[in-house]
Amino acid sequence: MKFLFVHQNMPGQYRELLSWLVKQGGHEIAFLTQRKGLQLQGVTTVTYQAHHQPGKEAYGLSKDWEAAAGVGLGAAQAARRLDQEHGFKPDIIIGHTGWGELLFMKEIWPDVPVIGFFEYFYRTSGGLVGFDPDNPPNDQAGFFAQARNTVPYASIEVVDQGHTPTLWQRDRFPQSFHSRMYTCHDGIRCDRLLPDPQASVGLGRLEQPLTREDEVITYVARNMERARGFHIMMRALPRILAERPQARVLMIGGNETSYGTESSHPQGLRGEMEAELGDSLDWSRVHFLGKVPYDDLCRIIRISRCHIYLTMPFVLSWSLLEAMSMQATVVAADVAPVREAVSHGQTGMLVDFFDPGALADQVVDVVANPGSYAHLGPAARAHVLQNYDFLSHCLPEHIAQINALVPAAKRITL
Repeated sequence: MKFLFVHQNMPGQYRELLSWLVKQGGHEIAFLTQRKGLQLQGVTTVTYQAHHQPGKEAYGLSKDWEAAAGVGLGAAQAARRLDQEHGFKPDIIIGHTGWGELLFMKEIWPDVPVIGFFEYFYRTSGGLVGFDPDNPPNDQAGFFAQARNTVPYASIEVVDQGHTPTLWQRDRFPQSFHSRMYTCHDGIRCDRLLPDPQASVGLGRLEQPLTREDEVITYVARNMERARGFHIMMRALPRILAERPQARVLMIGGNETSYGTESSHPQGLRGEMEAELGDSLDWSRVHFLGKVPYDDLCRIIRISRCHIYLTMPFVLSWSLLEAMSMQATVVAADVAPVREAVSHGQTGMLVDFFDPGALADQVVDVVANPGSYAHLGPAARAHVLQNYDFLSHCLPEHIAQINALVPAAKRITL
């Protein structure tokens, strides 16, 4: 079968599906992306640029649509070149709708089916906006949320099938979308993400590598920002480190802001929190590791005695499910998207997002009494295997959805 994947940051949500298709062999795969310099074996990468970008003075309510239209046209022009210059016509197009990349694909290939990934629908309640009482929405927030939703509203009309990864994300969208979308996670490779009692991690300032025998506490986020609870994590540290004098905290993530309000501090939110906390904790036992290679990330999770996952109500991170697959003992924020994956006392422990004291108390108890929480890791892995495993659960659903849109002669067998 001929596949065309479309995602501005290749491979995006298609990492596992793309890898599986390449290994299966017999498929012709092209990928449209804005990401430069990445080549994957068995995949023809075609980069494109937005045809237009809104200027600084663009009208705020139409700015997102203007940007999406420019991205959509740039992607469509690249698709046309694939068709006219290389004779490539896909049997199916699979891509992300969020930036407008799929808006004009039917203008190039009207009869080619499209599966569109719908990640987030903007509202003024139940998500990031209005969740933090210190950052209330202004009286224009609803207008801007609706304006941003012009992109999914237009996209649902140009795809043959929608796809969203979790029930919480699906339920952000209007009811009219639901019958046109299937819900299935991208998939976690549980066969690879196994616990390892022998794992160890060396850190430059320590003479001996850390192992599962050490009191290692981990926190992971793409960026250390408010949306992912970095400020709450930091405010819990003084009590955690005071009560567990042998504990070490390994923090993984960048210092930028992907979602929500940026810090006004010149060194970002990390700098702001370091200034706020001052000498109230032992900084020598806090290790900021930045963004680390994936294999290193997994080794760090495997030695963790307590893994902290904090988020405002937003898209669930792969890192949580991956940690659960590796049987980490998870302490997480008690918010709706997390409750879809973590059951309190059964597969992890949930705490009030806004209560660093409660977070500290729970983490201290997990670290001090690992035997009392030993059931959580195996139960977490079993839950991820049943509901999020790529090979046994997610892949069959994704293939079924693809097969439903293509002629019988082109369908994939598992």
